[in-house]
Amino acid sequence: MSVSGMGVEPAAREVVPLARRELDLDSRPEAAGRLLGEELRRLRKERGFGLKDVAPVIRGSVSKVSRLERGESPPKRRDIEDLARFYGVTPQKWRELDALLDQSQSSAWWDQYADVTTSWLRRLIGLEAIADVITTYETHVVPGLLQTPSYTRAVVTSGLPSAHDEEVERRCEVRERRQQVLRDAQRPKIHAFLDEGVLHRAKGGPEVMIEQLQHLRQLDEMPGITVRILTFDAPIVPDYPITHMHFRDGGPAELVYVEHIDSAHYVTKPAAVDRYRLLLNEVRRQCSSREESIRHLEKWICRYEEKLRGEQG
Repeated sequence: MSVSGMGVEPAAREVVPLARRELDLDSRPEAAGRLLGEELRRLRKERGFGLKDVAPVIRGSVSKVSRLERGESPPKRRDIEDLARFYGVTPQKWRELDALLDQSQSSAWWDQYADVTTSWLRRLIGLEAIADVITTYETHVVPGLLQTPSYTRAVVTSGLPSAHDEEVERRCEVRERRQQVLRDAQRPKIHAFLDEGVLHRAKGGPEVMIEQLQHLRQLDEMPGITVRILTFDAPIVPDYPITHMHFRDGGPAELVYVEHIDSAHYVTKPAAVDRYRLLLNEVRRQCSSREESIRHLEKWICRYEEKLRGEQG
């Protein structure tokens, strides 16, 4: 099954001229950083240099060069200038690199929320904005992109019971603005696989859950968005959230975001990405069909409606 379907397959790379790709960046720093890194990688390989040959040029290690080329670390002007000089790029090529560098260092809206977001979450928001396909598996809560405002508030307040009102509001605001990607004309395809336990956990109470599950039902009817349920009897169930993202922006074609209790990490090495892709494909295979997933959602909507009537009666 192709990556545009529900399966996750190795990305086929599309070679796009730098001048055209630059026009597609829409001033997004994450996209510019990825494209700059890919262009530096191409220049290095064209000249026959290995990572170890280039590391001394930027006074760093092989891993530093690798992170720079994968767009995983913020590029520093001194490093880019030194690499451009070392590679002997033309004035025209330097202007292209310089423009990408400027774009990569521009501020994005999520930088305004550094006080209530982690660095790995801010990077995730930037990547979601430029992804072509997002495939995500969640174990405990509805994926952030698909949450209703009331459900988000319930998640934030239950996770941070001592947070003051202003912090709660700002965290909810981040989530709401993050979902703007769903309203973009060229939004990514989204495939969401939810552990059945997500339906059982009544975040915010019956009324909030009814609204949230109805929202998932409506989202599944939108073009390019699928919501599937992984039931408790599935033999293989990862115990942590996984998100695979595919890109067509000219940078690395795919990466994986793995979230833990109080941290997260990004997987970009091809062999590791392959392992997570295979795991997500297995999750997809074990998920209920669309019709069965809809029945699960409707069943739990009915249960929460009964519970709500009981509380009100």
